[in-house]
Amino acid sequence: MSDTLEKLQARLAELETQIEQEWDAQREQMRYHIERGKIEFEEGVREAHRMARVHLWLFLRRSRPLVFLTVPVIYAVVIPFALLDLFVTIYQWVCFPVYGIEKVRRRDHIVIDRQNLAYLNAIQKLNCMYCGYGNGVVSYVREVSARTEKYWCPIKHARRVKGAHAYYGEFCDFGDAEGFEKNSPRFRRELRKVTKEE
Repeated sequence: MSDTLEKLQARLAELETQIEQEWDAQREQMRYHIERGKIEFEEGVREAHRMARVHLWLFLRRSRPLVFLTVPVIYAVVIPFALLDLFVTIYQWVCFPVYGIEKVRRRDHIVIDRQNLAYLNAIQKLNCMYCGYGNGVVSYVREVSARTEKYWCPIKHARRVKGAHAYYGEFCDFGDAEGFEKNSPRFRRELRKVTKEE
């Protein structure tokens, strides 16, 4: 890997640390903290949230009729999401121990917590739970796929890849046979300790 790419990856790591610090500051500003996995709001915040809630009947009245027609289409996608979630979970539980790859912690990707917000009505809470699950499954599957790719084929594509996963930048260049042979064992070793470093 070139010095420029290494420098950019180091800069990216610094930016990720800054983002985490900003998230912590944002939590303080929004007056909540997370204690043993449970979200705790400061006194008075939950009541202010309840006052800001759009009541269900008003929410439904403001919705366009065509929106109601899309509901079955939107929620039908939960079936393929659930099947994908199930099959990828089975895949990693069966295959990753054989390859020596650290398993992806599903709970790090599928986060469903917005139903705790008192300013959301029942439909909004259901929608938020659905979106949290759907996007979480996609994130979870992407991480499992990324680790699989790093193990089996850590080679960059000839064409630019939009939105590449976090491991992609360190992959061997397209056409670099020597680099592939040299670096593949190291990539595999790194996968044994992935979550310990996260």
